[in-house]
Amino acid sequence: MTAATRLVALDVDGTILHEDASLSDAVREAVAAVSARGHLVTFATGRSWASTKPVLDALGLAPEYVVCANGALVLARDDEEESGYRRHLIETFDPREVLETVHAQLDDGRYMVELPNGHRKYTEGMADWDLENAEQVPFDGLSAEPVLRVVVVAPNQDEQEFLERVEAMGLHQVAYSIGWTAWLDIAPKGVNKSTALEAVRAALDIPGDRVFVAGDGRNDIEMFEWAVAGGGTAVAMGQAPEEVLAAANARTGTIDEDGLADALTQHLLD
Repeated sequence: MTAATRLVALDVDGTILHEDASLSDAVREAVAAVSARGHLVTFATGRSWASTKPVLDALGLAPEYVVCANGALVLARDDEEESGYRRHLIETFDPREVLETVHAQLDDGRYMVELPNGHRKYTEGMADWDLENAEQVPFDGLSAEPVLRVVVVAPNQDEQEFLERVEAMGLHQVAYSIGWTAWLDIAPKGVNKSTALEAVRAALDIPGDRVFVAGDGRNDIEMFEWAVAGGGTAVAMGQAPEEVLAAANARTGTIDEDGLADALTQHLLD
């Protein structure tokens, strides 16, 4: 690393990948160019590690640290592990109370929990998700042990209705964020992408003003605020909701316009 090295933390869905999980050549080439310039490119995603690793591989990245599960899990590179990474920092919580709170308000919801070892448990109806290393259980089976996160999907509600119902629940015990339409991702209290990235930044000894982050979702707001407070750059994708745009100090085009490629070129390559 040099004094000019930056920590580049990227959201995945809606920032790197399109909704159909496709990756454009423009984004692939821009990420490769930034990495070749010597910057430390990694992910800060709500995804599980199992669904994050293939995206790293597709981009040819092997960063020292990777943030998954909205900050509840940080992976560290370890060549002795089969995947090349070990579980470095893990934050868990007892999901029972929050599951009962949400279930009382969303009786048509579909649920999934992620365990510290990466195994997941889900209820009937989560058919659109990658269910590798997962098992279907009755609702009561979700809260048998501590978890990294709880995922709630409400397929029969539009985004605004879902937002209003979530706000009315008063989930003070944990942090929560809305991903794409009618998708609630619940993490341990006080844990989000920014808390994990601060640990990564400190471990890599990167100054706050050498941080670059990019994202598009409400689960990126704390990450943006953290980067801006440290003097770094927080780029919101063009399709981001207004509250996400407001938390950033830079804006780029939409995912369909290869906005990430433009932002990387403008801020890190020009």
